[in-house]
Amino acid sequence: MITTDYSNRIAQELKITAHQVQATVKLLDEGSTVPFISRYRKEVTENLDEVAITNIRDRLTQLRELDKRRASIVESIQEQGKLTEELKKKILAAPTMAILEDLYLPYRPKRRTKATDAKEKGLEPLAKMIFAQTGCDPEKEAIEFVSAQKKVESTDQALTGARDIIAEWISEDAQARAKLRQLYNESGMIKSTVVRGKDKEGVKFKDYYDWQESVKTAPSHRFLAMRRGEKETFLMVRIIVQEEEALRILHEQFVTGKGEDSNQVKMAVYDGFKRLISLSLETEVRLELKKRADKEAINVFSQNLRELLMAPPLGQKRVLAIDPGQRTGCKIVCLDAQGKLLHNDAVYLFGSEHQKEDAATAVKDLCKKYKIEVIAIGNGTGSRETESFVKSLGLPKEILLVMVNESGASIYSASEVAREEFADYDVTVRGAVSIGRRLMDPLAELVKIDPKSIGVGQYQHDVDQNALKDSLDDVVASCVNYVGVEINTASKQLLTYVSGLGPTRAQAVIDYRNAHGAFVSRDQLKEVTGFGPKVFEQAAGFLRIRDGKNPLDASAVHPESYTIVSLMAEHVGCSIKDLMTNDNLRNKIDLKQYVTQTIGLPTLTDIKSELAKPGRDPRESFQLFAFKEGVEKMEDLQPGMKLPGVVTNVTAFGAFVDIGVHQDGLVHISQLADHYVKDPSDVVKVAQKVKVTVVEVDLERKRIALSMKKKI
Repeated sequence: MITTDYSNRIAQELKITAHQVQATVKLLDEGSTVPFISRYRKEVTENLDEVAITNIRDRLTQLRELDKRRASIVESIQEQGKLTEELKKKILAAPTMAILEDLYLPYRPKRRTKATDAKEKGLEPLAKMIFAQTGCDPEKEAIEFVSAQKKVESTDQALTGARDIIAEWISEDAQARAKLRQLYNESGMIKSTVVRGKDKEGVKFKDYYDWQESVKTAPSHRFLAMRRGEKETFLMVRIIVQEEEALRILHEQFVTGKGEDSNQVKMAVYDGFKRLISLSLETEVRLELKKRADKEAINVFSQNLRELLMAPPLGQKRVLAIDPGQRTGCKIVCLDAQGKLLHNDAVYLFGSEHQKEDAATAVKDLCKKYKIEVIAIGNGTGSRETESFVKSLGLPKEILLVMVNESGASIYSASEVAREEFADYDVTVRGAVSIGRRLMDPLAELVKIDPKSIGVGQYQHDVDQNALKDSLDDVVASCVNYVGVEINTASKQLLTYVSGLGPTRAQAVIDYRNAHGAFVSRDQLKEVTGFGPKVFEQAAGFLRIRDGKNPLDASAVHPESYTIVSLMAEHVGCSIKDLMTNDNLRNKIDLKQYVTQTIGLPTLTDIKSELAKPGRDPRESFQLFAFKEGVEKMEDLQPGMKLPGVVTNVTAFGAFVDIGVHQDGLVHISQLADHYVKDPSDVVKVAQKVKVTVVEVDLERKRIALSMKKKI
């Protein structure tokens, strides 16, 4: 259970009330999911949205981890018999992991160090005498510690050992580390240089061969780029500060006199900084930079994924999907309006005239036989040629032609999920099916693919993989629950992301459906293995049953609120179905008379809104898009051309746009608008249709520079 300190602290950080934090944490600890809390517990949290609830959950996890570490440190120091009341107070009050670890540093079990050796030689009393800086003569005092038995053969050796001990004391001082940590964070520089002899081999990192940038302001994508260059052994990356300033800070704290003993301390300070503190803090700052960069990169990836998952669905249409192939032929599949595979074939559009004629006949016949409404073409190699071919067939105008982003389709086709779905078909058929289904419902199809393979984001393989997975899982779950899931047609993968389910219960739903046929009411869910009261509470509102016994089962109204809707219908004098189809009847409802201790106006307002559009897909309507005819390859591009395009990826430095030439162009952040743009996601989103102007074409490096400015 959360403590008052937690709730107050989180509330201050997130600028909400402590009561909101306490209420949210109670729900989370009881097993409620973020989508459930944000949708169905608005009165409890006082209308907190998913973002705020997620932030509370994540911050709570951090603070609990901090407390766990705090308890472990107290126990460790206590076992050593060195825990004082003052130290315990400092540990219990430490606000961050870095400060906590600083306090623990002097007591942490160590490997052998120079200071360890010096202490074993009996030099700690000499170190204490010098460090006190009372004006003693270190040379004279050191004579007492020369001992052949202890392998201290000279006063120089004795003084060196004493300085090693002092250097370690200085490096473990929490106050000194805090001051230098601030110096590194405020004034530190990231310095990148090319590894000698690798300037030609590592040319893709040429921008960072001699690069220097502030720790405080370095963009995440540049730090991750330098880090990748270092990992691939082309770059050397250091975090540096002005040595004079660092030594000044340490001198102010540790050098208290002007005698020879203070000179020894100065030498120890220099050694402690160069050999111990600088390396330790450099590592720490690099880790913090990595965390910061990861957070920003993961945030970009998450935003892109959300836009892709929430892309407008075509809906239930009969689709002929083509996966273009120049050498092995184009794989064609026909799908019914529910996405069921009806037919597959291979045709050759890039071979002899005879093969092209056969292909034309095959496509025409399939369109007629399966009453095709839409032709979907994957946007890989050969897609524009395939598009031209289909356009030349003279098909009925009613048949739409759509180019589909096939990124990740090959990953799906070789996956365990695809093998389960299409055990009797090869990867080419599975890939074509994925292209067709992705057009019909992007969300339902993309949940089957590891989000990292979808092709949005930046440096996704360089960031913390666990943090990335958690964030992307949150996004997928948020999208799935926001849209809602038709329980009688949903795949196991889609059901897995429904609030409260997961893979095991999702499979249990499929098993029940296979054994008993389609669900006719939400109440049937209680008969599914693993569907206890808590799971039913969390999941039921997000699962839809079209044409079920109760019309509310097709809506986002939670079963716990059915009695209220029944009461509304009774008061108005109509059936629930009438209430869902008649605006005039709904307008007679006075929500205030249904407020109770547990249900307030926010939930009642949601219920009334849902009655007006029960189960309606909240995603935007599908809009047809076409690339410019005659522009099919990079060689067709000329500076100044104005072209339609689709945003395929948004990064911290700009947006990539597909203009139909098999190579995405980059709209640099400086070219996104006529005004200054701080964050590209403020201007463009993944899957957005845009108009761009070609600025530059580099055929050799396969780079296309684009602009979205009106004035170039």
